[in-house]
Amino acid sequence: MHLSMHNWMRAEPLETTIQRLAKYGYKSIEIGAETGKYKTKEVRRLLKDNKLRCWGAISLMFTGLDLIQADKEGREKTVQYLKDSVTFVKELDGEVMSIVPSEVGKVRAQADPKTEWKWAVQGLKEVYAHAQKEGVKIAIEPLNRFETNFISRADQALALAKAVGPECGVCLDIFHMNIEEANWRQALMSAGDKLYDFHVADNNRMACGQGALNWRDIVGTLKEIGYDGALTVEFVAPIDRTPANPYKNAMASAEKELTKEQLKFIEDHGSGVLSEEFYSWLVETTAKTLLPLIR
Repeated sequence: MHLSMHNWMRAEPLETTIQRLAKYGYKSIEIGAETGKYKTKEVRRLLKDNKLRCWGAISLMFTGLDLIQADKEGREKTVQYLKDSVTFVKELDGEVMSIVPSEVGKVRAQADPKTEWKWAVQGLKEVYAHAQKEGVKIAIEPLNRFETNFISRADQALALAKAVGPECGVCLDIFHMNIEEANWRQALMSAGDKLYDFHVADNNRMACGQGALNWRDIVGTLKEIGYDGALTVEFVAPIDRTPANPYKNAMASAEKELTKEQLKFIEDHGSGVLSEEFYSWLVETTAKTLLPLIR
């Protein structure tokens, strides 16, 4: 196993993100799939210069990106977005494209369950076929019930992966698992070799080590099932606007890189614009918690 991290939680130049990860002992990055935003040749140079690699990408299901929406053109647009994201991963020599099937934050159905399932399978099969040609693995990620009304548990993700294709897997996130799974250990055991990616944040979605999760048990279970991929950090620190705020340096002004869509996505996750100082501290804290366990 090795330590990786997403980059969508704070808008900043990718060079800043990569240099920070290298400083604190991370080995790879899982890039938010914003097709057309990055020049892959430049990203490859940045990774090489900092001795990091691309582990893969995560779908950023902004408004309108949804495999189970009622609008047919919208579903087709989503499939194309995911296929383009798979190609992006290939161009960066990444291994995994993790996919959230539905728009993040959408919790109202637009069709009956049977129809939603059919749309999801159809769309993912097309993405899966493309990924097979590109040599990239795809992994379906469940979110908690407050962020989606579709796939929220490991068994659901595994069932969808099985319906898509024999080499389709899952991406599990211990933060979401802590909410939705009756037994997160059993969920990991059931995933077994279908676990292609693993996202980490503490139970309060702060940096690993700042909550109640037992990271020794979690990493130990991953080792037990033979998982040897990335622990991809995805903390989403809340913004405390009350006098009880313990982190006076948390908030900052928006970086010029921050788009309206990105800000909405971050705010929909219960966070906001974080300062570089605070964010770097969270990155370092996570590394100090996890690196001794995976070495």
